[in-house]
Amino acid sequence: MADLSTTYMGLKLKNPLVLGASNLVNKPEVIQQLEKAGIGAIVYKSLFEEQIQLESAQLDDELHEYEERHAEMTSIFPDMEHAGPKEHLFNVKTLKENTTVPIIASLNAIYETSWVEYAKELEKTGVDALEINLYATPGYFEVAGAGIEDKQIQIVKSVKKAVKIPVSVKLSPFYTNTLNFIKKLDEAGVDGFVIFNRFFQPDIDIEKELFHYPWDLSQEKDFQLSLRYAGLLYGNIDASVCASRGISSSEDVIKMLLAGADVVQVVSAIYRNQPPFVEKVLNDLSAWMDKKGYKSLDDFRGKLSRKNLKDPFAYQRAQYVDILMKSEEVFKKYPMV
Repeated sequence: MADLSTTYMGLKLKNPLVLGASNLVNKPEVIQQLEKAGIGAIVYKSLFEEQIQLESAQLDDELHEYEERHAEMTSIFPDMEHAGPKEHLFNVKTLKENTTVPIIASLNAIYETSWVEYAKELEKTGVDALEINLYATPGYFEVAGAGIEDKQIQIVKSVKKAVKIPVSVKLSPFYTNTLNFIKKLDEAGVDGFVIFNRFFQPDIDIEKELFHYPWDLSQEKDFQLSLRYAGLLYGNIDASVCASRGISSSEDVIKMLLAGADVVQVVSAIYRNQPPFVEKVLNDLSAWMDKKGYKSLDDFRGKLSRKNLKDPFAYQRAQYVDILMKSEEVFKKYPMV
């Protein structure tokens, strides 16, 4: 039997399959099924500072809605305040206490002090690690990219200093030089990188002429950018690498491991295929390893990374060059007319 165990951010996992942050954690029966299927670790859905602030503001508006109508109604409601992150923290703690696999908390904050405060509170729940989501949607032309990166690096340093548990950073690919930024974070002591975050993008309803935010699952082949960076990072940073985004089959998982990832995160594939997807992937991975003669993941992890390839430019070559040079072969397979 192949050994599927791996290490991620110093955590010992029985296999490389990690449930990414999602609302699946809201359903105890699903978590039980995922545990039974063999999931290696679970990332609890993100604590969003913006959501807490919005809910608090909405509550305040509702409590004071009638104050200006009648003088005698100024105290119609008792003194109340929003519970803040307490419910979220309670739910994280409950999941940790009722599962046997490592639990990783996820955090999205705004201000440096908030990042640190919430990170400390999440650590108190007993989670095994923390995943912080760095993102920036610049709304002003005057903001320079270097300033955004410097601020994010400072946030990471502050969080690392504030907690003792391992800290991973979930990144977007939208940096001028993503590798350079990852290297700076690695030097700052980050324990792991999750590549890459998938943001909900706005769309427009042309009939209502309104913005809306469709909830779309990842699609096949969405993993290719993560595959490229897993191959580039392997052997070049101290932190662990977790590949994410559009991993929808056992073949995709094997590809990520060959490129150099330590673990992979899956969400959309479980929504589509239910928890038995996890067991199938693990069985397929084990069977593939047996067929290839691999006893452990380390026997082939990073085998096709840039570091280990004879062609060092495979991960950097502009892909359209190959298509242009071999256009006759391409058009035979995909005729245009």
